[in-house]
Amino acid sequence: MKALIIVDVQNDFIPGGALAVNEGDQVVPVINQLQEKFDFIVATQDWHPLDHGSFAANHPGKKIGEFIELNGVNQILWPVHCVQNTEGAEFHPNINSDKWKAVFQKGVNRLVDSYSGFFDNNRQGDTGLSAYLKENGVDEIFVCGLAADYCVKFTVLDGLSEGFKTHLIVDATKAVNIHPDDFEKSVEEMKAAGASIVSSVEI
Repeated sequence: MKALIIVDVQNDFIPGGALAVNEGDQVVPVINQLQEKFDFIVATQDWHPLDHGSFAANHPGKKIGEFIELNGVNQILWPVHCVQNTEGAEFHPNINSDKWKAVFQKGVNRLVDSYSGFFDNNRQGDTGLSAYLKENGVDEIFVCGLAADYCVKFTVLDGLSEGFKTHLIVDATKAVNIHPDDFEKSVEEMKAAGASIVSSVEI
């Protein structure tokens, strides 16, 4: 069975948010149309405690974009974003959630960041997404949402490693683009790992 995974379409990743993805709001209508083509849909949600170790504000003297070692992982420092129970952590108001089977929260452990919807960044924490999909007979996943070069990419890569036939819906994602070509590099990395790259009109 096929499943649609909607990654982190939250207010803080939308223009005007704390960690805004350029044109991030443009994925919302595309994803809403996509949902009409799937019977099984899940979403992921960044859900950080305020004292999360990936926030530059929690490291005196450090700036956004600098790197530290966090629990054995090389970690880029982000602005404070998607803090639990804040408006920034809520899903975009126009995203249709009526058909969602479940929401998997990630980034809840202050000691490690969690880009992927499946595992945290040192692969010691499991969200339960893989087991949930397999228990429901899902063997093929289509991934969309925000952002292509971080949370979407690592969700795709972990989906492949978990044995799912995995697709990136390329017109239903946008990138942070810390470097101008990060989107293109991310798509190539996912493709090289075995993901198929499709557009929403092909589904």
